[in-house]
Amino acid sequence: MYKIFLTIMLTATLSAEIVAGVAVVVKGSAITLYDINKEMQTAKVSSKTATDTLIRKALEKQEIKERKVSVSSGEVYDDIKKTAKRNNLSVSKFYEAVRNSNGLSSEELKEKIKDRLLSQKLYSSIAYSGISEPSEDDIKAYFKSHKDSFVHSSGYKATIYKSKDKQQLQEKIDNPMFYSPQIASNEQEIPYDKISPELASLLEKTALNSFTPPIPDGSGGYVSFYVKEKLSAKDTGLDSVKNQIINMIMAEQREQVLGDYFARLRHNADIKMIRNVK
Repeated sequence: MYKIFLTIMLTATLSAEIVAGVAVVVKGSAITLYDINKEMQTAKVSSKTATDTLIRKALEKQEIKERKVSVSSGEVYDDIKKTAKRNNLSVSKFYEAVRNSNGLSSEELKEKIKDRLLSQKLYSSIAYSGISEPSEDDIKAYFKSHKDSFVHSSGYKATIYKSKDKQQLQEKIDNPMFYSPQIASNEQEIPYDKISPELASLLEKTALNSFTPPIPDGSGGYVSFYVKEKLSAKDTGLDSVKNQIINMIMAEQREQVLGDYFARLRHNADIKMIRNVK
């Protein structure tokens, strides 16, 4: 008798603890207080924004399942190979760079890429009929109203620090007076048009007299740029950014379609708000 009573009490207590940790239930899928707090800390957002983000993710996962969207291991590996190639790295060196910079194992990285590809396929299936290529007038109007976005430096004067040891390079960044014979340096003038868009964007965003974070150099080491001068700003002509503008306009259309779709989905979904996070 006592044993049965204790079992019932224990089960009730455990159930209460589980329910106490649940903040939202989306079509039967639970979002916990821990999930929300983790999203708040990771994304540095409010509890409402974190909760909205997690509800959207839960709806996306269920849509992926209902629409039977799938991604093969081959697709994941192809994406990894392309990303590694863009960064002038072998796949093994790319895995190493990700592990060193983000602490992700190769399996964790594959899982994240799979999730991203699943979302991309879902978005494409939702937005396919809702977007269209912009007209010439749309492109010209967008360029005119966003002209400042297409102004960039013509080049950069920088000191380039290179090392096989990422920790020592980071120490140099944190303390510019630090010296190590394992860190090589040289002065360069870097033309904007001669570097990858990713590096150009990084240098453009880096403040003067500041270091970029360490990034893989493509040969097993790391490099950081100390930006000393940004050369005269250069206006970009419409023709040279036309394809970029088309992609930007269509991306905005796509986000609008997706935003409207998931807003309707959320409105009609069975979502129970059990408690709010403060």
